[in-house]
Amino acid sequence: MGIQLELILLGLSVLFLVSIYAGKASSRFGVPALLLFLSVGMLSGSDILGIEFGDIHIAQTIGTVALCIILFSGGMDTRMSEIRPVIPQGAILATIGVMMTAFLTGLAIWVLLGMTPGASGIGLLTALLLASTMSSTDSASVFSILRSKGLHLKNNLRPLLELESGSNDPMAYVLVVTFIDIINMGSSPNYWLAAGTLVLQLIVGTASGYLVGKLAVYIINHIKIENTSLYPILVFTFCMMIFSLTYFLKGNGFLAVYIGGLVIGNSKLVHKRSSLNFFDGLAWMSQLIMFLTLGLLVNPSELIPLLIPGLIISFIMIFVTRPLTVFLCLAPFRKMPVRDKVFVSWVGLRGAVPIVFAILPLAADVPHARLMFNIVFLCTLVSLLVQGTTLPKVAKLLGLAETPVEAKKLEEFDVEFSGDIKTIISELVVTPRALENGKNLMELPLPENTLVVMVKRDDAYFVPTAKTPLHVGDNLLIITESSETLEETYRVLGVE
Repeated sequence: MGIQLELILLGLSVLFLVSIYAGKASSRFGVPALLLFLSVGMLSGSDILGIEFGDIHIAQTIGTVALCIILFSGGMDTRMSEIRPVIPQGAILATIGVMMTAFLTGLAIWVLLGMTPGASGIGLLTALLLASTMSSTDSASVFSILRSKGLHLKNNLRPLLELESGSNDPMAYVLVVTFIDIINMGSSPNYWLAAGTLVLQLIVGTASGYLVGKLAVYIINHIKIENTSLYPILVFTFCMMIFSLTYFLKGNGFLAVYIGGLVIGNSKLVHKRSSLNFFDGLAWMSQLIMFLTLGLLVNPSELIPLLIPGLIISFIMIFVTRPLTVFLCLAPFRKMPVRDKVFVSWVGLRGAVPIVFAILPLAADVPHARLMFNIVFLCTLVSLLVQGTTLPKVAKLLGLAETPVEAKKLEEFDVEFSGDIKTIISELVVTPRALENGKNLMELPLPENTLVVMVKRDDAYFVPTAKTPLHVGDNLLIITESSETLEETYRVLGVE
């Protein structure tokens, strides 16, 4: 048993290592890291490297916990001041948009798979169930790609896309569960029951996330813990509490953890920066584990017969049903430019959420469940490959990408400032050009609102004064008030 455990740990560590290197390579080649994680899991499966993993319930559990962490982290990183102007658009896309996508895509799948020999017998309800699993945009993919690519979008598009992806899973989940119940019971749809369940889940999920989030902020700010490293663990505890409590209250836990993350992330919190950093790393690890697990569930040999219908369904979702849904849902917002709607249409990313939802029919023994799972996996691969790799290019093509000056990441100074402090911190190396007017700090041609707060020379750190002499190669820790001032600082000091 000891050898088996050690082999499992060795295998997991190798998979993690390969996935981390894959994530590092993704930025160089423009391929989403999540796609590479899925590929590593798929290549490691029974068909190729021989790793046997087929426990649907464990995969579902891993996916659920990982999604909770990812949504909670996404909520903590989202600023209410940014999403407030786009709440109406985001709410419509996350509710009506999901239903429209499921209905339109379901009709197309019903017609398509009805003509496919390998999928004969697929009924309309099964087609709608398959479409429902893919009806929401994937929060893990959207958060990861928009942030890892450093994509800065105009017109509040990024908050809109993150709000939609973070809040549209409840609608898709309710649709999936409803269609599973209808198929298994063999009864006619109870639309009033489905509508009531949806409304109840949305109301309870929102209320639970908000109230427990507020309670978490109060407790975290008033509890006195001597070991400050436990504060991020306390925040994680409330994340899990929000999800599980909402489940027992018959609400939607995915919506609740996103709302809870919004509340906590937008409140004044002790040790907030360490908690944000903790969840950034935890969310990344959750994505890695989730995509590896889901990749291991797939047998590539089962995907080959479904390549053509899978590609056609992907094409329909990317170029027909998603754009049609977005333009219809955003039609009331006439001031929103057409190019913005086109870009929102393109960011209909599929990822881990559809695959996790596709596990539900497998767990419920729904007819054609394995077929649905394989098609969802294929559509996810196509979406990440086609849409995920082209997001920056499409944004630039539509004139929606901004290129603000980015502060150089701190490498020589291991310091952090609270996110509530509206300043920019960066570091730079003293160049010969910077010392043209004199070697003392007071003689540097710094903008008025830029301060040098620390100097590193060789292995020594010290706080400078106005008369401190500087040398070429010194590392300076600077604070400035805006990206414009930072750009001017770089320019006058000859920093590229």
